[in-house]
Amino acid sequence: MSGRYKLAELSGPAVATELTTSSIMVLPTGAIEHHGAHLPLMTDALIAESVAEAAVVEGRSQGLDLWLLPTLTYTKSDEHAWAPGTMWLSAESLWSTLIDLGRSIATTPARTVVFVNGHGGNTALLGVALRELRRQFGLATFSLPAGVQRAGRGTEGEPDELGMGIHAGFGETSLVMHLRPDLVDLTLAERNVPESMADLKYIGFNGYPVSFGWTSDDFGSGVIGDPTGSSAVAGAQLFGESVQRAAGALTEIAGFRP
Repeated sequence: MSGRYKLAELSGPAVATELTTSSIMVLPTGAIEHHGAHLPLMTDALIAESVAEAAVVEGRSQGLDLWLLPTLTYTKSDEHAWAPGTMWLSAESLWSTLIDLGRSIATTPARTVVFVNGHGGNTALLGVALRELRRQFGLATFSLPAGVQRAGRGTEGEPDELGMGIHAGFGETSLVMHLRPDLVDLTLAERNVPESMADLKYIGFNGYPVSFGWTSDDFGSGVIGDPTGSSAVAGAQLFGESVQRAAGALTEIAGFRP
């Protein structure tokens, strides 16, 4: 296995000789979208690409045949369509893009594709696409979240996000402070936690039994969380956990036979 791991750096003929049926394509999916005044539009793409690349490098050091594809950056970010700078595709456009990418991957020797997803707005559509790519092209298909995201717990200097730090809050801001501190301006960070939802038993984000349609301006600034207590130290820990999880997942995927 060569030292190269970025598919786009190979020539076309080299793809046919360097990849095999055991090769795994790793495709980061991010977004270009509003993340408050303190974070860059590229936050989700940055986290997805950074975690995926580090996990590929780690997995290859353990003997896995992993190949990193260029990040899919323009995706389904219509929940932030109201905010200038957000670049988003419709569900139909992203769906067509995912199918076309699957068709392209199927022309290579590789038979497995893994989406490392950094944007929650892509999750549902990716889940449907996994089966479609499996059915149409016979690919083994997987999706996993990129960054480990957890709400600030209100201890050790962390803000208390009441379990709802899902967008541009403590976790994401800390990750970007670790990866690209030059792109973060904490002087512009503001707490915006929907405290009225804190006591709800059924309706909520991420794992609650009742989901609901929302756009980020339903919550005012579009931030959902509290970035004010974020730190590069916390970001480094979250990044390490993210890479460890992704690398571990790729190890299981390499040996998975349903």
